[in-house]
Formats: sequence, C-alpha cells, structure tokens
Amino acid sequence: MTIIPIVNESNFPLPKFQTISSAGMDLRAFIKSPITISSLERAVIKTGIKIELPIGFEGQIRPRSGLALKHGITVLNSPGTIDSDYRGDISVIIINLSKKDYTINSGDRIAQIVISNYEKVNWKLKKVLSGSIRGDKGFGSTGNL
Repeated sequence: MTIIPIVNESNFPLPKFQTISSAGMDLRAFIKSPITISSLERAVIKTGIKIELPIGFEGQIRPRSGLALKHGITVLNSPGTIDSDYRGDISVIIINLSKKDYTINSGDRIAQIVISNYEKVNWKLKKVLSGSIRGDKGFGSTGNL
C-alpha cells in the first residue's frame, strides 16, 4: 500500500474508501456559503484537500454516479487529472446538466478521487503501424468483430 501525504484544510473527515472493494474516495465541498448552479452552468468547487502524490501516480477526479443519475450533476472534465507535482487545493469543475438549479453546500459529496499509477513512455516514430483485428474501426465497432 502506498502512503500519500495529505493536508486537510476542511473540517470534514479525510476522503476514505466506503467499502473494501471501492476504487474511489468521495470528495466533499469545502465552501464558505452554498453555491447554486443553474442549468448548463458550471462552477469550481474547492475541497480543502491537498495531496503530495509520488512520481508515477495521478489522482483522477470522477463524477459520483448518484449525483449524475438523480440530479444531472457531473464533473465537466472527467476524469480530471491531479499531477504528482501539483500541491494546491483539489478543486472540482461541476456542471449542471439538468433543467433545475442545484445547490451545493459545504460538506456535500461532489466527486470521487481514484489514485492510479501510470507509466512514462517514449515515442517510436514509424510510417505504418502493425495490423490488428480491429484495425482503424472506431467508435462502437468492437461489437461487430
């Protein structure tokens, strides 16, 4: 298990896994006053959380499925990426895709964070790539192979 330094400037508990099989941890809004987001509007919501990820890791900010299904509230640049050299507040860009205003209060669970490792790569320039069964068939094509 990787240990990650964290600063919690909010008055809420640290993000945690809700079940033994959870991949993501909920992030809560840490705001001075409620923020109402109208239909098709977006807002940046602070969490009061700062982390120090090791090189080779990223934080992925993802929507909460319940907010998306019940209220049409989602993360705009999903998944958002927290790079290992970022030390500021983990803020979440929320968009309201419903037709009704939605109010976010301090402490509301607004998104989830998944910590993932990644690999650095080097490019090898070629004129042609090797063949595959799928080839250049794109969007929705794998069901027809």
